[in-house]
Amino acid sequence: MLELRPNCERCDKNLPPNATDAMICSFECTFCASCATSALNQHCPNCDGNLTHRPVRPASLLEQYQYPTSLKLIVKKDS
Repeated sequence: MLELRPNCERCDKNLPPNATDAMICSFECTFCASCATSALNQHCPNCDGNLTHRPVRPASLLEQYQYPTSLKLIVKKDS
C-alpha cells in the first residue's frame, strides 16, 4: 500500500492525500509537480526512475485506521 508521504522531498511543499500535483517514483519518493517537471525533468534524483502522478486515496478509506497516510517528512533540498 502506498505511504502517501505528506510533502515534496525537494521543496517541502505540503502534499495532502488529495493533492493532484503529487508525483512519485516506484520507491514512493514524493515530489510536487513543479519540482518534478522543472528541476527534476520527470526523473527521481534518488533512483533515477521516472516520476508519475500519485493516485488519490478515497477520503472514506483515509478515515479508516488501517489505511492511514504517512506522517514521515523527507526533505533532500540539494536534489
